[in-house]
Amino acid sequence: MAAVAAATPIVGSHVWVEDSEVAWIDGEVLEVHGEEVKVLCTSGKTVVVKVSCIYHKDTEVPPSGVDDMTKLAYLHEPGVLENLRSRYDINEIYTYTGNILIAVNPFVKLPHLYDTHMMAQYKGAAFGELSPHPFAVADAAYRFMINERISQSILVSGESGAGKTETTKLLMRYLAYMGGRAAAEGRTVEQKVLESNPVLEAFGNAKTVRNNNSSRFGKFVEIQFDQRGRISGAAIRTYLLERSRVCQLSDPERNYHCFYMLCAAPQEVVGFFFLR
Repeated sequence: MAAVAAATPIVGSHVWVEDSEVAWIDGEVLEVHGEEVKVLCTSGKTVVVKVSCIYHKDTEVPPSGVDDMTKLAYLHEPGVLENLRSRYDINEIYTYTGNILIAVNPFVKLPHLYDTHMMAQYKGAAFGELSPHPFAVADAAYRFMINERISQSILVSGESGAGKTETTKLLMRYLAYMGGRAAAEGRTVEQKVLESNPVLEAFGNAKTVRNNNSSRFGKFVEIQFDQRGRISGAAIRTYLLERSRVCQLSDPERNYHCFYMLCAAPQEVVGFFFLR
């Protein structure tokens, strides 16, 4: 697998070159003159670029892309972006890179991807056997924990608006599905864990320029299981809260959700809150 720029392009080879409008555009090498290459882009324009600024294009990748990017011949920026775009065009928002799951925010609700039927499909399935999905990652972590008796961690990372908060909810829902108990009197531990999310969001999420529900803090969710694999407890820790937002805001951003909820709440609720 290559992850470097094309070092020795030849006439007729297919390459990626940078483009000011679409980031990367593919084309065919027309001429090679030392350290400069003349490329005919698929848009119809011809450009001359340095050899160090072009990347080989894998012409054998199917139009719909691949579900695991370790299958790509060239794992470089244009190749990765093109594969994600190809899958996004066919409504596939998840893609693997080995055991790493990459998600592209669809900015629409996709309830059919996360219902109980879907969780049942991923339960016990070998990792990579089904389409890429957060449930597959959660299932692999859960089963490794049960079989090896070793604590597992799932890291959810990404820029603002990428969907970290929603992905965390999905992972927690699946773990609650796998380690939940039969409903008894009162709420179960897993119900309490899932229901705590909206409360945390109210006190730690705010509207930003890029996202209407952006987490302005870090969150470490620890879910504890007993020897039978059932949820026995949980602890949620927050850190790096953006305190400056409370006293100073940039237009058109907002403060934390809880303040606006209090403003819209009945007077008796507001009074009770401040008495507490």
